[in-house]
Amino acid sequence: MKSKTLKFALGMVLLAELATPFLLVAQKTSYRLIDIGTLGGPSAHGPSNGGGSPFLNNPGTVVGSADTSIPCNNPNNCPVFHAFRWQNGVLTDLGALSAQVNDSATNAINARGWITGFSQTVELDPVTGSPAGHAVLWADDQIMDLGTLSTGIQSSGNYINNGGAVVGISTIDTTFDPFATSLGPFSSPTHVFTWKNGVMQDLGTLGGPDSFSFSGCNNQRSDLVTGASYTNLTANAATGFPTLHAFLWQNGKMTDIPTLGGTFAFAQCANNQGQVVGQSNLTGDSGCDGSLDGSCFQHAFLWDHGMLTDLGTFGGDLSVAGWINNAGDVVGGAYTTNDESFHATLWRQGRITDLGTLPGDCASAASAINSKGQIVGQSFNCDTLTSRSVLWDMGSIIDLNVLSLDALDINDRGEIAGVEVPPGCFPGMDTLCAGPAFLLIPCAGGQGCEGKDSFIAQIESPAIATTLTQRRENTKAFVARLRSRLAKP
Repeated sequence: MKSKTLKFALGMVLLAELATPFLLVAQKTSYRLIDIGTLGGPSAHGPSNGGGSPFLNNPGTVVGSADTSIPCNNPNNCPVFHAFRWQNGVLTDLGALSAQVNDSATNAINARGWITGFSQTVELDPVTGSPAGHAVLWADDQIMDLGTLSTGIQSSGNYINNGGAVVGISTIDTTFDPFATSLGPFSSPTHVFTWKNGVMQDLGTLGGPDSFSFSGCNNQRSDLVTGASYTNLTANAATGFPTLHAFLWQNGKMTDIPTLGGTFAFAQCANNQGQVVGQSNLTGDSGCDGSLDGSCFQHAFLWDHGMLTDLGTFGGDLSVAGWINNAGDVVGGAYTTNDESFHATLWRQGRITDLGTLPGDCASAASAINSKGQIVGQSFNCDTLTSRSVLWDMGSIIDLNVLSLDALDINDRGEIAGVEVPPGCFPGMDTLCAGPAFLLIPCAGGQGCEGKDSFIAQIESPAIATTLTQRRENTKAFVARLRSRLAKP
């Protein structure tokens, strides 16, 4: 799975039309910056799922993967990387299956500290010839192989809820399936599964060959699973694969969530109220040219117990949902008029708010929101193609003073986790080349923030409208690259 580390992960962004910004002002906060580090190798990585993954829990534990110093047994698979857990200043190698020499990675952690992800095995996938991987669960520092469905050989744990149920995907046999590889990391027929207390359950499909789960964000209830499934076997000319619908699985039943008029949709995650957020393309498959590589117009949606709402855009033709909290607040991003820019967005109680950018920047994206309504994400500079981590809090945009660091998750204590963007990577979007993980810890009254790795976050006035008219061409080029990253599952 190393070369295709969960390419279906969408991760970070959302929604729709301009509304009045908040009026309250946040207080200045001091933060301590912690570089998670590596496991003895040259570099570290964030979660395999990228943005939208719950890889930081409320107690402040961070999970991810990092390079090790283990000698490589395959020159095409170097360096060996392992899953890690960072907790209270201690970085722990979580190991891997097969005598702890193969790759492993984490995707999510729950409130009790249980972790899921995948680990390579000694088997080779007969379809691709590459090492196979199995979904795994780490509980109390022990790694457990969750296996696969039926006669499949590949699986991955994508998220784990607070009840201890793992949700993931597994192949069901070893035949080649072009529709599976279009949306997921595997090349054989793929189904969503749940695993709990030693029992793996196949959730099936909506009538087509494959179903998929994604990064999960705020899915905490054991009885709720979201994802997407093909509904038939006939490829559509507009997209190149069969009709795809979002679904909510609850109490043994998979509920079909319809599209916004087009032929594909998928659900990103649900909250404790059973509200579901996701993406859908539009009537007539507008903008599609035979693939999802940056062409299809699509909007974020909210599905609330049978009612489907198009969350719209800021006048452009694309919006993406990234996270929903238990109050029903959704964050992500949307294109502005004529797709000139892309702005971080909040949808709350039917109102759409443009969260704006840092002064001088041209675009932004929101990644996650906690129960207090604090939002983290990135603000982008179109001249330098660099990003800065930001916090939107009580109507203010706060520069976290760290260049080339992408804030992807925030817990209810206000701690912020993310990944470094290595040189040459596209800021905020290239999850496959994301660098070392970091953690920002707010310091009460400034206590504990006296060292060289501490700073005071700078409160700025949000730039709601793009004002860099003299840089219009750079902005358009930046937005075009964003589109190519965002307009597909």
